Amino acid sequence: MNLSKVIAGTMTWGSWGKDLDTGQMTELMEHCYDRGITTFDHADIYGGYTTEAAFGKAFKESSLQREHLQLITKCGIQYMSENRDNTIKHYNLSKEYILWSVDESLKNLQTDYLDVLLLHRPSPLMRGEEIAEAIEQLKLNGKIKSFGLSNFTPSQTDLIKRHISVEANQIQFSITHYDPIWDGSLDHMRLNYIQPMAWSPLGAVFREETPQTTRIKKLLFELIEKYRATADQLLLAWIHQHPAGIIPVIGTTNKDRIDHSVKSLEIKLEREDWFALLVASQGHKVA
Repeated sequence: MNLSKVIAGTMTWGSWGKDLDTGQMTELMEHCYDRGITTFDHADIYGGYTTEAAFGKAFKESSLQREHLQLITKCGIQYMSENRDNTIKHYNLSKEYILWSVDESLKNLQTDYLDVLLLHRPSPLMRGEEIAEAIEQLKLNGKIKSFGLSNFTPSQTDLIKRHISVEANQIQFSITHYDPIWDGSLDHMRLNYIQPMAWSPLGAVFREETPQTTRIKKLLFELIEKYRATADQLLLAWIHQHPAGIIPVIGTTNKDRIDHSVKSLEIKLEREDWFALLVASQGHKVA
């Protein structure tokens, strides 16, 4: 997949966050593009099933060409919203729903194809053969280029891989949520040539005051001087350095932080500094 090394996540662009108007959204996507962030991550549920359409409208008013961008979206979560008749949050990964959801996303994003379609969450009721039929049909019809998963464990991924190739998995990964290093998730993706993406790549460092985040911030304060970098750049550089080639999905709409995220690609942490950050997060030395 031809994706940018940093992905712009759009979850907070709409009513679930900054509630940007069309002009602001257009300006933000052009800012991302000018900094080399050409991949935009969506999900049908964002903004209560409204953000895709808002983005699509803004994109049409932008100066950007579709062939120069990569659009990712996810489907499968049935969210309780005034835009759906759901009575409970649940998952639907049936063939019928996947096909319908992709058509809705294409219409809302005002595009003829998706670069990547991800299944948003695994469902206890999912059937790999049924999912494979939907994905094969979507690829045959030119509606999606690549297919992947989101928040799937290695065993859940294998259930799907029995029937169709999986090209990506978007998981929670950061300095404060490092379990995928040890639980086999990243190893499994490397072994199976699956592209890892990381949502919430800055973790809880700037959102929570805990013993863990206090230890991390204390070390970051020292490393900021050494690397002449910002704290968020160092946290993204820590992710970039993992050999799985993890692509962070940044959720910020702040232009300065967007710029920081791109510059993080230039930072090479010394090996002991990389482990020092991991140890600070764990609260104990590695085994």
